[in-house]
Amino acid sequence: MTVLGFRPALWPTLIALPAVVLTFGLGVWQVQRLAWKEGLIAERTARIALPVLSGLPAAFAPDKHLFRRARFAGVFLHDREMYRPARSRRRGEIGVQVVTPLRLDSGGTILVNRGWVPDLRRNPETRRDGLVAGRVALVGVLRTPARAGWFVPDNDPAANAWFRLDLGQMATHAGLAAVRPYYAELVADAPGGWPRGGQTRVTVRNAHLEYAITWFSLSLIGIVVYVLWHRRFRPAGRAAADNRAA
Repeated sequence: MTVLGFRPALWPTLIALPAVVLTFGLGVWQVQRLAWKEGLIAERTARIALPVLSGLPAAFAPDKHLFRRARFAGVFLHDREMYRPARSRRRGEIGVQVVTPLRLDSGGTILVNRGWVPDLRRNPETRRDGLVAGRVALVGVLRTPARAGWFVPDNDPAANAWFRLDLGQMATHAGLAAVRPYYAELVADAPGGWPRGGQTRVTVRNAHLEYAITWFSLSLIGIVVYVLWHRRFRPAGRAAADNRAA
């Protein structure tokens, strides 16, 4: 027989309390992460909308120049282009982003992500119109390599496949010196349409609201189960003994 009534029992409390506190704390943490990520996206969106810089910064400051558009000019070293495996933004097609060194008019070299091509156009001979010779004037978004995730493969220089944008390693592979510590993503397509520019993503994966709801729900469920267990499933003899002791 069961009786209604509530008085916290030791072991259920010792089990439930840490679980409820933990899940609630994780929910709060996800809310904080949500606010941080929304602020990050807003900051990137605002920067990329600012007027185009007339030249590349000599001293790159991430809090000032990251995700800014800039004008620059130089000569592409097409014989040293490198490939970053990537899917197209619209249809998710398999292909690569073409990263080509640009010898700058102002001195030094910068790696330029010229855009995406499908695997069928990875070979430069299939997109000769885009292999512009001589001096070119460009507009690109200034970036620094993002931290690679655990499941991103290591670079394979022998196959010229660069899953991680390690600028130093790529510069060494291409035999370059005095490479800028940042790279640029072109905003426009190359002549002939390939590579396809505009690959910059200002948004990032943001599922923190869903995570927060999940953790808060688990916390609430833990509280409900804890209360119901005490009110409905404690043995009658135990409840009576507790009442007499009170």
